[in-house]
Amino acid sequence: MSDAVDYAKRGEIAVITVNSPPVNALSAAVRDGLGAAFDKGQADNDVKGMVLLGGGRTFIAGADIREFGKPPQGKPFHDVLVQMENSSKLIVAAIHGTALGGGLETALCCHYRFAVPSALVGLPEVKLGLLPGAGGTQRLPRLVGVQKALDLVTSGDFVPAPQAKELGIIDEVGDDLLEGAVAFAEKLVAEGAPLKKIRDLPCEAEAGVFEAYRKANARKFRGFLAPWKNIDCIEAAATLPFDEGIARERALFTDCVTSPESAAQRHVFFAEREVAKIPDVPKDTPMKDIKKIAMVGAGTMGGGIAMNFANAGIPVMMLEVAQDALDRGMAIIERNYANTVKKGRLSQEKMDQRMAMFSTTTDFADIGDADLVIEAVFEKMELKKEIFAKLDAVMKPGAIMASNTSTLSIDEIASATKRPESVIGMHFFSPANVMRLLEVVRGEATSPETIATAMGIGRKVGKISVLVGNCFGFVGNRMLHGYTGEGTFVLEGGALPQQVDGAIYDFGLAMGPFAMGDMAGLDVGWLVRKAKAADRPSNEEYGGTIPDRICELDRFGQKTGGGYYDYKEGDRTPIPNAEVQAIIEQVSKDKNIARRDFDNDEIVKRCLYPLINIGAQILDEGMAMRPSDIDIIYINGYGFPAYKGGPMHWADAIGLDKVLADMKRFHAEFGERWRPAPLLEKLVAEGKSFADLQAA
Repeated sequence: MSDAVDYAKRGEIAVITVNSPPVNALSAAVRDGLGAAFDKGQADNDVKGMVLLGGGRTFIAGADIREFGKPPQGKPFHDVLVQMENSSKLIVAAIHGTALGGGLETALCCHYRFAVPSALVGLPEVKLGLLPGAGGTQRLPRLVGVQKALDLVTSGDFVPAPQAKELGIIDEVGDDLLEGAVAFAEKLVAEGAPLKKIRDLPCEAEAGVFEAYRKANARKFRGFLAPWKNIDCIEAAATLPFDEGIARERALFTDCVTSPESAAQRHVFFAEREVAKIPDVPKDTPMKDIKKIAMVGAGTMGGGIAMNFANAGIPVMMLEVAQDALDRGMAIIERNYANTVKKGRLSQEKMDQRMAMFSTTTDFADIGDADLVIEAVFEKMELKKEIFAKLDAVMKPGAIMASNTSTLSIDEIASATKRPESVIGMHFFSPANVMRLLEVVRGEATSPETIATAMGIGRKVGKISVLVGNCFGFVGNRMLHGYTGEGTFVLEGGALPQQVDGAIYDFGLAMGPFAMGDMAGLDVGWLVRKAKAADRPSNEEYGGTIPDRICELDRFGQKTGGGYYDYKEGDRTPIPNAEVQAIIEQVSKDKNIARRDFDNDEIVKRCLYPLINIGAQILDEGMAMRPSDIDIIYINGYGFPAYKGGPMHWADAIGLDKVLADMKRFHAEFGERWRPAPLLEKLVAEGKSFADLQAA
């Protein structure tokens, strides 16, 4: 018997408990322990049935993914499941917490399943670029039907126990885990209930269901491997005998687990958990209790940011200098909620509760009792410093003062106050009520308590909080500047916006740099370029000529009906514009650049390799703590495909030596903007990767 599994008896019922904190993952020790425990129960003549449950906070959360890619150890999981399913004594799974992936597959090999109402079940392997590899795709459709199984395995969604009972995944729901499960097992034994094997149930599908499902989800699953393999597995369940379906599942699992897509998605899984670890801000750093926030600025960003807090039940006071601006902002917030209600994703009652979280004012004195104030006004340093001076005068001692600036120095903003230790950047991404990323920007004087609180409140409102350093553009927008800037150089060289955007879309991003610029608003970047014009080195090649000339025509993107592209009212489909093409061609002529054709491979390298190079510079300067932090920022803030793992993981997958060779070629052809980062050259010289920095 393994130390990870306990065996005890309650009358005629053996109770087998997995004790492998924190989540009872199916490690080799757990598998060995389960095998031994079921053997013991089988051999004990006094035992009539068995109950399997998880100790601590959960049932079995899933496989131990730390074992992936390593030599097999312990009893094979498949053997444990067969042993359970073929047991001559009834087995009941007792589920609390989560039964996910291998945890649910374990429960599906029990003869019956009992759960407390708060339990969640699911097969989320697709989120790791995988599929359920222990019979989940073969057993689940036999319980819930093909259509529902397709939805569950391709989404990875969790199902609450009451709904799981309606679907047939759970047999009984009760409030007391151990007592309820034992009583349920005793009742089944007393009734002589059959030993139900899900494998023996039929699995049928209507003609054309799989083809239709693939077609309906083609855009959603674009670029990913695992959703398609999951569909193939469900199809096997409906068309092959059970054992052949299991063999097909195993083969397709191997395809997934050895794929670059899954390696990337597993990297992302761990990276999301790493971002919370800050070496100089220990886990036990005290955090302020944020019971009320104030929002300075009720525009698009301010309103979107405020909605996050209202959604989490935190009261928000909106401040604007003019009543009409305040009214407009609140009307937009109300309209956003109403649209969500109209789509059926929010009840009217919930909307009313969230709207009740808001109050408004035009007087700075009214917000002084807030625990956190977030400024979200125009990206002008003079304006932000003026606001922070006012905040310094009215905010209570200990209040955190945050700026939503996307580029400006947090230290300079903090200099307008007498408490720079309480000033921090909280850079939300647009639309702020939707996007998951929050860049938390530490200033030179920002205290550990302020950092810990900002990171924690970000998580509380559903964001992935990533701590970054204070430099122009921080991490995300500093890298974006290189990406979009190189895109315009490619236009000067002979490409057109639709060609560049098409290549980037085919690579895996939701949209290319020019469609993205039109959506965000070209005037924002124009303001930044004009503000920095005086400080720009005279020997630096300027990539803003094309967007500047487009902006001079008052073409600021979708909001004005035209930017790089034209847009019809109510339609965001980009339409190429002849006038913009003429501007591009004229700029090439003015700069004496001979226009030429580009293939997609070169466009991708030219546009995306700057992300890698600037990312390496950022790491060298300590503006990001880890390469994986950069990956999380780019996946969640900029739409970099998760199945490529983010720009730094993608660079490792290509091979840093190959990336560097291309950069040296571009450096020789295009000049200083392509000078390879010293860290990149160092890693290549040492035969290392960005992942080696992570490990260090």
